[in-house]
Amino acid sequence: MNINIKKGKKLILFDGVCNLCNNSVQYVIKHDNSDLFMFAALQSNTGKQIIETFKIDTSKMDSILLFNPKKNSITYKSSAALKVAFHLGFPTSLLSAFLIVPAFIRNWVYDFIAKNRYKWYGKKEACMVPSPELKNKFLE
Repeated sequence: MNINIKKGKKLILFDGVCNLCNNSVQYVIKHDNSDLFMFAALQSNTGKQIIETFKIDTSKMDSILLFNPKKNSITYKSSAALKVAFHLGFPTSLLSAFLIVPAFIRNWVYDFIAKNRYKWYGKKEACMVPSPELKNKFLE
Protein backbone atom coordinates (compact mmCIF):
# COMPACT_ATOMS: atom_id res chain seq x y z
CA MET A 1 0.00 0.00 0.00
CA ASN A 2 1.46 3.33 -1.05
CA ILE A 3 -0.22 6.13 0.89
CA ASN A 4 1.56 9.44 1.29
CA ILE A 5 1.07 10.08 5.02
CA LYS A 6 3.65 12.26 6.69
CA LYS A 7 5.74 10.52 9.34
CA GLY A 8 4.19 10.57 12.81
CA LYS A 9 0.67 11.31 11.50
CA LYS A 10 -2.54 9.32 11.71
CA LEU A 11 -5.19 9.33 9.02
CA ILE A 12 -8.89 9.83 9.70
CA LEU A 13 -11.13 8.40 6.99
CA PHE A 14 -14.64 9.84 7.00
CA ASP A 15 -17.82 9.90 4.92
CA GLY A 16 -17.14 12.88 2.65
CA VAL A 17 -20.80 13.57 1.86
CA CYS A 18 -22.10 13.42 5.45
CA ASN A 19 -22.69 16.81 7.09
CA LEU A 20 -22.12 15.39 10.60
CA CYS A 21 -18.85 13.83 9.48
CA ASN A 22 -17.66 17.01 7.77
CA ASN A 23 -18.50 19.08 10.86
CA SER A 24 -16.62 16.54 12.99
CA VAL A 25 -13.57 16.86 10.72
CA GLN A 26 -13.72 20.65 11.08
CA TYR A 27 -13.87 20.22 14.87
CA VAL A 28 -10.83 17.92 14.86
CA ILE A 29 -8.87 20.35 12.66
CA LYS A 30 -9.67 23.22 15.02
CA HIS A 31 -8.66 21.26 18.15
CA ASP A 32 -5.73 19.22 16.80
CA ASN A 33 -3.09 21.40 18.47
CA SER A 34 -0.36 18.79 17.99
CA ASP A 35 -1.10 18.56 14.23
CA LEU A 36 -1.37 14.77 14.47
CA PHE A 37 -4.19 14.06 12.03
CA MET A 38 -4.57 13.98 8.29
CA PHE A 39 -7.86 13.30 6.53
CA ALA A 40 -9.32 11.49 3.54
CA ALA A 41 -12.88 10.80 2.49
CA LEU A 42 -13.88 7.16 2.35
CA GLN A 43 -14.91 7.91 -1.25
CA SER A 44 -11.43 9.18 -2.20
CA ASN A 45 -8.70 7.14 -3.92
CA THR A 46 -6.87 6.89 -0.59
CA GLY A 47 -10.04 5.78 1.19
CA LYS A 48 -10.76 3.15 -1.46
CA GLN A 49 -7.17 1.89 -1.29
CA ILE A 50 -7.32 1.44 2.50
CA ILE A 51 -10.77 -0.19 2.28
CA GLU A 52 -9.41 -2.64 -0.29
CA THR A 53 -6.14 -3.32 1.57
CA PHE A 54 -7.90 -4.06 4.86
CA LYS A 55 -10.78 -5.86 3.11
CA ILE A 56 -13.40 -3.68 4.78
CA ASP A 57 -16.98 -4.58 3.91
CA THR A 58 -18.47 -1.16 3.15
CA SER A 59 -22.01 -2.57 3.32
CA LYS A 60 -21.39 -3.16 7.05
CA MET A 61 -18.97 -0.30 7.73
CA ASP A 62 -20.04 3.27 7.01
CA SER A 63 -17.99 4.63 9.81
CA ILE A 64 -15.06 6.73 10.78
CA LEU A 65 -11.82 4.82 10.39
CA LEU A 66 -8.54 5.71 12.05
CA PHE A 67 -5.49 4.46 10.17
CA ASN A 68 -2.21 4.29 12.05
CA PRO A 69 0.53 3.83 9.43
CA LYS A 70 3.18 3.18 12.07
CA LYS A 71 1.30 0.06 13.22
CA ASN A 72 -0.38 -0.53 9.84
CA SER A 73 -3.67 -0.83 11.73
CA ILE A 74 -7.25 0.37 11.44
CA THR A 75 -9.54 1.33 14.33
CA TYR A 76 -13.29 1.50 13.69
CA LYS A 77 -16.44 3.20 14.90
CA SER A 78 -16.59 4.39 18.52
CA SER A 79 -13.05 3.23 19.28
CA ALA A 80 -11.73 5.39 16.44
CA ALA A 81 -13.76 8.41 17.52
CA LEU A 82 -12.68 8.10 21.14
CA LYS A 83 -9.00 7.60 20.22
CA VAL A 84 -9.17 10.76 18.12
CA ALA A 85 -10.82 12.60 21.04
CA PHE A 86 -7.96 11.52 23.32
CA HIS A 87 -5.54 13.62 21.25
CA LEU A 88 -7.66 16.78 21.10
CA GLY A 89 -6.87 18.21 24.50
CA PHE A 90 -9.03 19.09 27.47
CA PRO A 91 -12.06 18.87 27.74
CA THR A 92 -12.58 16.76 24.56
CA SER A 93 -9.93 14.27 25.66
CA LEU A 94 -12.13 13.31 28.62
CA LEU A 95 -14.41 11.46 26.19
CA SER A 96 -11.71 8.82 25.83
CA ALA A 97 -12.71 7.59 29.30
CA PHE A 98 -15.63 5.89 27.52
CA LEU A 99 -13.12 3.40 26.10
CA ILE A 100 -13.67 1.45 29.35
CA VAL A 101 -17.26 0.80 28.23
CA PRO A 102 -17.41 -2.46 26.25
CA ALA A 103 -17.18 -1.86 22.49
CA PHE A 104 -20.46 -3.64 21.74
CA ILE A 105 -22.31 -1.08 23.88
CA ARG A 106 -20.39 1.92 22.50
CA ASN A 107 -20.84 0.70 18.94
CA TRP A 108 -24.57 0.17 19.42
CA VAL A 109 -24.89 3.90 20.20
CA TYR A 110 -22.44 4.78 17.43
CA ASP A 111 -24.33 2.66 14.88
CA PHE A 112 -27.66 4.24 15.87
CA ILE A 113 -26.24 7.72 15.19
CA ALA A 114 -24.49 6.59 12.00
CA LYS A 115 -27.69 4.99 10.69
CA ASN A 116 -29.63 8.25 11.17
CA ARG A 117 -26.92 10.80 10.34
CA TYR A 118 -28.22 11.72 6.89
CA LYS A 119 -31.78 12.08 8.19
CA TRP A 120 -30.71 14.25 11.14
CA TYR A 121 -27.81 16.25 9.68
CA GLY A 122 -28.24 16.02 5.91
CA LYS A 123 -26.00 15.01 3.08
CA LYS A 124 -23.89 16.89 0.53
CA GLU A 125 -23.97 16.20 -3.19
CA ALA A 126 -20.17 15.86 -3.30
CA CYS A 127 -17.24 15.47 -0.93
CA MET A 128 -15.96 18.50 0.93
CA VAL A 129 -13.23 20.47 -0.83
CA PRO A 130 -10.66 21.74 1.70
CA SER A 131 -9.60 25.36 1.66
CA PRO A 132 -6.10 26.12 0.31
CA GLU A 133 -4.83 26.54 3.90
CA LEU A 134 -6.04 23.06 4.85
CA LYS A 135 -5.24 21.23 1.61
CA ASN A 136 -2.00 19.76 3.05
CA LYS A 137 -4.06 17.96 5.75
CA PHE A 138 -6.12 16.04 3.15
CA LEU A 139 -5.26 13.12 0.93
CA GLU A 140 -7.10 12.42 -2.31
